[in-house]
Amino acid sequence: MEQNLDRTIAVLERTPAALDALLRGLPDEWTRGNEGEGTWSAFDVIVHLIHCEDEDWMPRLRTILDFGESRDFPPFERWGNIREWQERPLGDLLHEFAAKRTRNLDSLRKLQLGPEQFALRGKHPGLGSVTLSQLLATWAVHDLNHLHQISRVMASQYGEAVGPWRAYLGVMQCEGHGG
Repeated sequence: MEQNLDRTIAVLERTPAALDALLRGLPDEWTRGNEGEGTWSAFDVIVHLIHCEDEDWMPRLRTILDFGESRDFPPFERWGNIREWQERPLGDLLHEFAAKRTRNLDSLRKLQLGPEQFALRGKHPGLGSVTLSQLLATWAVHDLNHLHQISRVMASQYGEAVGPWRAYLGVMQCEGHGG
């Protein structure tokens, strides 16, 4: 399927509600558990998504629109505020993510992007030349990747508890995909 702005936004606008429905009110054992040293918990993923709303998607989109390939995307630290925000309540972070995502999608819609802009290119410091269309498609798939990651990390908390059924649970067979 080719990137289509309406379809992309359809995923992006649902992510905050999906995460809120899944995580709000759960005990810390579910939301703070991870898969070991250097891996993320569901809580960490929410902090990362907030950081992305501030420092990744829209700044990169604006860099493409304003500078094309003449300027690299701004640097992005994927660990962002994860270590600094550990004391914040998850409910507050879910609310913050939803508010920032709404603002970013409102800004995106106001740009009224079309095929001409989708073909514009920017310069990713590690990947090289990318199109605005690829950036938008990646934004949506990035959300889906983190929904998958959260499901996997949460399922791993019951890794031993499920006993022999583990062999039939694909989410427990899936290997990590990084942060």
